[in-house]
Amino acid sequence: MDSLATEAATADVATLGHRIRHFRTQRGLTLDELGAAAGVAASQLSLIENGKREPRVSLLGTLAAALGVPLAELLSAEPPDARAALEIELSRAQKGSLYGSLGLPAVKPTKGTPTETLEALVGLHRELARRASEAIATPEEARRANTELRERMRRQDNYIPEIERLAEEQVRASGHVRGALTHREVSVMAEKLGFELIYVDDLPRSTRSITDLENGRIYLPPASIPGGHGLRSMALQAMAHRLLGHERPASYADFLRQRLEINYFAACALMPEAAAVAFLQQAKKEKDVAVEDFRDAFGVTHEAAALRLTNLATRHLDMPLHFLRVGDDGTLYKGYENDGLPLPTDVTGSIEGQTVCRKWGARNAFARTNRTTEFYQYTDTPAGTYWCSTQTGSTADGGYSISVGVPFDQAKWFRGRETTARAESRCPDESCCKRPATELTGHWSGKAWPSARLHAHILSPLPSGSFPGVDDSDVYTFLEAHSGI
Repeated sequence: MDSLATEAATADVATLGHRIRHFRTQRGLTLDELGAAAGVAASQLSLIENGKREPRVSLLGTLAAALGVPLAELLSAEPPDARAALEIELSRAQKGSLYGSLGLPAVKPTKGTPTETLEALVGLHRELARRASEAIATPEEARRANTELRERMRRQDNYIPEIERLAEEQVRASGHVRGALTHREVSVMAEKLGFELIYVDDLPRSTRSITDLENGRIYLPPASIPGGHGLRSMALQAMAHRLLGHERPASYADFLRQRLEINYFAACALMPEAAAVAFLQQAKKEKDVAVEDFRDAFGVTHEAAALRLTNLATRHLDMPLHFLRVGDDGTLYKGYENDGLPLPTDVTGSIEGQTVCRKWGARNAFARTNRTTEFYQYTDTPAGTYWCSTQTGSTADGGYSISVGVPFDQAKWFRGRETTARAESRCPDESCCKRPATELTGHWSGKAWPSARLHAHILSPLPSGSFPGVDDSDVYTFLEAHSGI
């Protein structure tokens, strides 16, 4: 029975509903008749058959007995017939972001809907998805690999316990006790691994650091800000490759996994789990959780603190949440959620490069004159109401915002929960913020000719080296020049 309970927990609700209806009609039973036999109201049974309610395992057993079929057969993942398969595929397609972006109503098949009509609708959705996939074929491998990695991290709450333990051990061995991890302690960690940290001005543009395995050196750029977070992080990332036993990546997916792991190790070292969790638990107890306090307590950047919060909040504070890094043009550069926030995606499920809703706090924060403090906002979305805090910053490439948000019922733990700023977002419905108002379209249609800005880097292939994006010839020339230091 345990295995059947597991099957019931993982069964597709839509397929299950179709299978129940299939066996009911096959036996000539009405909803009222089956409901009476199973001890459930016909209205509740209708919701189950339409995939709108997930039945309890005990009820499934009763339904299977009333229908005269084995429970395992009722729980089969296969649609009961070809028509049901079409209805299920159509329903899934209409729930996807690709169809949602069109702003069109969903078509609900009825008993009288011809099978040919369903075949035509499903065929149209398949072609729509095919054309969307074809349009992004060039970066497809990288985008799919990144999406798969993000989804895997979401399933484990963005938490990697084995790297947490490794970082704690290394930090403890450096002599660190409390407060921010110092440059000296990072150097001690490197020395224990047999490496010397060397700062140079001529690193190849395609690299963040270079590790000389033969001579035991890690080359880093000079500090742009004395005592800044960046160099500690880059040194820790370089060491993480050795500590985690990384080999040359065999695929782009392997490269992305390694990059995630070294970033995770660096974050764990700069904000050790035990100290970070204690800090956050105290802040939650006081109902005063704030990314800016978390940042200042460990001497890291706002983005680093926000990302570290995603590693720890769900596992240790029982708190789902989301993180966004958004450019001042609305482009989503980084994102994570396990709280149901509907992030914008392309047909592959990738979020990077998509445009976030103009109504979200991640974009409204740019309209403020005073950007020295965090901006707080509640946003009503099709998935529910969310609260977020947003901090803006700027680089040579333009402005950006860092947002951390939670569902409405979790806002009570955060500083800024009393904000009156509130917005409504209907995205991915394009009428929300991507489609111009009717009056504007009527006035300007055919009268405007914008000249688009070309992002030239998208036309250039990555350098062909052993690591994605790294030019081997530059690296080897650099090492040859520095080998006599």
